[in-house]
Amino acid sequence: MNTRSLISRLGKKFPKKSAAEYDYPGLQVAKFHDETNNILLALDFDRFVFEYMENENLLDKIDLVITHHPFIYGKRRDVLSNDEEKNKLFLKMEELNIPVFSLHTNFDTCKDGMNDALTEALCLEDIKPLENYPMARGGRLPKPMKAEDFSKYAIEKLDLDYAHLINSGKEIIETVAIVGGGGSRARKVAKEEGYDIFISGDIPHYARRDICIYNYNFLDVPHEVEQIFMKQFKKILLSIDSSLNVICVYQEKLPKLICK
Repeated sequence: MNTRSLISRLGKKFPKKSAAEYDYPGLQVAKFHDETNNILLALDFDRFVFEYMENENLLDKIDLVITHHPFIYGKRRDVLSNDEEKNKLFLKMEELNIPVFSLHTNFDTCKDGMNDALTEALCLEDIKPLENYPMARGGRLPKPMKAEDFSKYAIEKLDLDYAHLINSGKEIIETVAIVGGGGSRARKVAKEEGYDIFISGDIPHYARRDICIYNYNFLDVPHEVEQIFMKQFKKILLSIDSSLNVICVYQEKLPKLICK
């Protein structure tokens, strides 16, 4: 497929202007090829993904790497001068001319992106963006559940090994709000807009205490829940051109949960 046409289609669906002000989506390294036929998807581009490409003899085959998290998060000069490993990888990709392109908070915010995919995985109904935090999505469960039963349901539907439940609000869950990654800051918005539980990750201690004090429910899921990016983005790419060869790399492993 013509690369300019592909990037244009993706740009219309997930415009860069929809990204958060602090974000750095877009082309990260190297230059686009004229034609793109073989695409590799990963949540992050790092040494492990490069080694996968190397071991699978893909370095001379992949036309484009697309990631969710930006490879260069910040000003390029600052990032590369302060991260020796990233600088080495950057130089390798420049030499090989394998472009890395990232869609981050613009993918999280827009229709058919990260948070739509997560709500669909939970089989929520009446899905809509939160009014005061449009990146997040909210919806209604097919049937009410007790908080602990819902947590087990969410783990299964989101294909996770575990989650941490803070159960200080309603005992019965009917409505759910969610945002992928580390979005615990939106918990107050979810509560104010009437959702019975909020799902996100990377919640700090002070936020956990705040949830308890204000009698709310929070399901803390691993940031890696965002690996749904590969499945969702592959579907989007193939809807644009069904002849594209899309390879998904699930290189990120959940930390081991050690219990007493």
